[in-house]
Amino acid sequence: MRRMVHPTLKLMLLLLMLLGLVSILVNASSIQSDFGHCDRVVKRWAFSSLDQEIKEDRHTLRDLLFFLHVPRTGGRTYFHCFLKKLYSNNLECPRSYDKLRFDPSKTKCRLLVTHDDYSMMSKLPNQRTSVVTILRNPVDRVFSTYEFSIEVAARFLLHPNLSSAIQMSGRVRSKTKGVSTLDIWPWKYLVPWMREDLFARRDARIQKGSRDIKSNFSYDIEDIVMPLHKYINDPVAHDIIHNGATFQVAGLTNNSYLAESHEVRHCVQKYRILGDHVLQVAKVISQLRASNTSMKSVSNKKSEQSPSILDSDPDNNDHQNSSSDQNAGQLASNEDGEAMKENMTVEDLMEAYEGCISSLRKTQAARRTASLKRISPANFSKEERLQVPEMLLEQIRSLNHLDLELYKYAQEIFEKRHKHTMEKLITAEMWESMFNNSYGGVFWKVFPLVMTIILLFCLFVLFVNARRRTSKVKI
Repeated sequence: MRRMVHPTLKLMLLLLMLLGLVSILVNASSIQSDFGHCDRVVKRWAFSSLDQEIKEDRHTLRDLLFFLHVPRTGGRTYFHCFLKKLYSNNLECPRSYDKLRFDPSKTKCRLLVTHDDYSMMSKLPNQRTSVVTILRNPVDRVFSTYEFSIEVAARFLLHPNLSSAIQMSGRVRSKTKGVSTLDIWPWKYLVPWMREDLFARRDARIQKGSRDIKSNFSYDIEDIVMPLHKYINDPVAHDIIHNGATFQVAGLTNNSYLAESHEVRHCVQKYRILGDHVLQVAKVISQLRASNTSMKSVSNKKSEQSPSILDSDPDNNDHQNSSSDQNAGQLASNEDGEAMKENMTVEDLMEAYEGCISSLRKTQAARRTASLKRISPANFSKEERLQVPEMLLEQIRSLNHLDLELYKYAQEIFEKRHKHTMEKLITAEMWESMFNNSYGGVFWKVFPLVMTIILLFCLFVLFVNARRRTSKVKI
């Protein structure tokens, strides 16, 4: 016999279904409303930014050069080994080192180097400022950021526990005039995050009694360090690292001067499609506001040669960095020999550049080796990167899709300007070789004689024509 469902139960089931449907519709409406709000916020910021930028196309080096230093792109090397040869210390703008932000007390400075994003332009004399930055392959930059944040955090493992490390670091920072990595964006967020994680993993190993840990893959030694796949999926990485170059060029980092930057950034992180507006602004800034030599794309070849060392932060001890001026003096020759004079040749500059890079590499390689010993067997290297699964690499590319597009765009700009420059150089060299080779010497000896003969011939023709006119008048 068929069992009948009680009418009351039927009614309750129907009500539950209706409530579920209403809930789905409300949620869909809420999501749509939130997207609409974000769409308006991002577009309003983008239109305002583009309107300010497109007013004037600037491709000449102006009074003030702002080096917008995107982390882990070789910027420290570029600053110490190139810019400091062009600008002496007295031309550098003073900075507030707690955030590496601009101090406007020195109004006639010529060079500003910070990790600030493009919103810094709101504090600078807009009409007198050129901007230069360096972009790196986004995948390499994520690897380098991961490695460097762990490398610096590992320096604290000489302490017995996290509390001791934090207390000692605070004392050292309060007693020195130098600049700690913990004071610099974005490391003031990333290093403490990794430091806490390293101590937690070490404490867990001690509790378990684990001593000998062997692994053939440094990017996934969970007992020692946070695995790369967890690192890139953490909310901290999403907010600071992924698409970090695009957000920095557009002025939208969590270190921005613009009040609306945080809402715009969070909307773009929530709704991927809105990132196109930010990318467009970053491209326009790259094209219009950069000086002739400004938008440089660091090739894969460079990153392969030195995946992590070139742009490590040199400092004086395990916790404390000296100021950039002090470091420059320590890592290269004295300032009088390094600051570029007006008659310094390109050959002199390149020779000084190579010597400076050599010093930086030696110092930074030694620090890196000492740090990685504390998290052995983890040993980040180019060979280790080759073992990273393609699936993980593809995830990094997806999380940094805006940076990949901006990097490609910067490469196109660089290649066009490089081609144009090379064509001009080839033309100049061709003319120079014409006049400077073995035949050139003969040419310059004969040239005055030929010109004299041509001039005399012209005078003769004029004289003959004048005589003819005179003869016609007499007749």
